[in-house]
Amino acid sequence: MKKFLALAMAMAMTLSLAACGGGASSSAGSASSQGAASSEAGSASTGSYGDFSSSLIEQGKLIMATNASFPPYEMTDDNNNVIGIDADIAQAIADKLGLELQIDNIDFDAALLAVQEGRADVILAGLTYREDRDLVMDFTDSYATGYQAIIVKEGDTRIAGGNDDLMLVDAEGNVVEDVQIGVQRGTTGELYCQDAYGVDKVTSLDNGSVAVQALLNGQVDCVVIDIGPAQEYVAANSGLEIVEGAYTVEDYCAAVDEGNTALLTAINTALNEMIEDGTVQEIMNQYIGG
Repeated sequence: MKKFLALAMAMAMTLSLAACGGGASSSAGSASSQGAASSEAGSASTGSYGDFSSSLIEQGKLIMATNASFPPYEMTDDNNNVIGIDADIAQAIADKLGLELQIDNIDFDAALLAVQEGRADVILAGLTYREDRDLVMDFTDSYATGYQAIIVKEGDTRIAGGNDDLMLVDAEGNVVEDVQIGVQRGTTGELYCQDAYGVDKVTSLDNGSVAVQALLNGQVDCVVIDIGPAQEYVAANSGLEIVEGAYTVEDYCAAVDEGNTALLTAINTALNEMIEDGTVQEIMNQYIGG
């Protein structure tokens, strides 16, 4: 089927997210009692969003897979409920479709598989569109853009940014060869860095916070991760800074199982309505400001 990968939403954002990833949480089950289903539950499945009811794993419910260790897109509150940009967007989509939202908080790799294996309807997890992922999942239009950022220790001037070949460079633009890069396992940051430097130069860790701790401990020279969580981690850990400039720019989307056309159409229609009426931007602003 023809894939939905259209307009990348142009947002003036100091934070955005990209390819979420990593897996640090074991399953946290359903945190989606964050919003009860609409009183019209089920009726939306035959309205302007098409007939998608038979495409759901469980009638009347939208099951979302995510990995809640990727602030501000997904994280947990004091009650272990999943909150964040993606959780709010998913709740708004579920409301439009007249469905109850259930959020399953699992490892990032497991979240990808959950959609492909019929254990979740959709993944929202700071997910970046990639052609290899598009072979096994169908993507919505992009609802945000972001980029991979580079975190270093304050005062470490060895790395000044990245080049078009996704290599880390110094202030003169020379490729930094002697470097150990920390990444979150399963993310596009991991793939980019492994492609550019080889597996031996990349230390893959369970989540962003573990990668940042490895940087603080001197086990890696930098961390490559999406700008959203990068800013959160730097704000929470003194002695770190983000290298100016983008390592690579990406589109963030939701995704369903390959061939689940009816559900993809319904989610994509609801998502684009929310982009056009400003709902997505309002959600973004709640977490990262305008």
